[in-house]
Amino acid sequence: MKLIIGNKNYSSWSLRGWLACKQSGLHFEEITVPLYGDDWEHIKKSTDDLAPSQGKVPILWDGDGVVWDSLAIIEYLADKVGRDRFWPKADDARAMARSMVAEMHSSYLALRRTCPMNIRARVEGIELNADVRTDIVRILTLWAEARARFGKGGPFLFGTFGAADVIYAPVVSRFLTYGIGVPGFAQAYMQAVWEHEWMQAWIAAAESEEWVIEQFEQPVA
Repeated sequence: MKLIIGNKNYSSWSLRGWLACKQSGLHFEEITVPLYGDDWEHIKKSTDDLAPSQGKVPILWDGDGVVWDSLAIIEYLADKVGRDRFWPKADDARAMARSMVAEMHSSYLALRRTCPMNIRARVEGIELNADVRTDIVRILTLWAEARARFGKGGPFLFGTFGAADVIYAPVVSRFLTYGIGVPGFAQAYMQAVWEHEWMQAWIAAAESEEWVIEQFEQPVA
């Protein structure tokens, strides 16, 4: 398998696809494309591996099979290695995990636009509008319920690391970058995600990247 991803400092969806591949336990080759560089439009049009997704990342190739979109990658890999590696076994926990993942996948546009992922940055004094605050409250509410109902088996949302943590990992990064205040239980969860060995490997690679994408260096007013 080979996984095509974008810049590690900025590409939240690439992080999700990469964590999903790590969670699968399968060997994969990692290929990084420099998003939004001077030659990005040429790369998108001239790289056959990017054609099925029209240049969007992540994109996973498994032989002749191709999967794009991070949620599709999670589901594809879960089919290959067993769904219990990604999803809780109990029906009620799995139902909530799937709903949380789907909601993250399709929602929270205000948070995404105002606070783009930037692992290297620390932004002080950001003013958040009502829509962003609503997104944050909703996320924290879901985290709290998952931890209270299903998190007794470990430090992650459903105890052990799984698909929900894969999907919310970039949110953890955003909260840290922009100094979003969170209650104690969320701080503990965020620390568990941030200190996970796979996250630490991604963070180290992001910090060593040399390119800068100016449009993602400041929050959107």
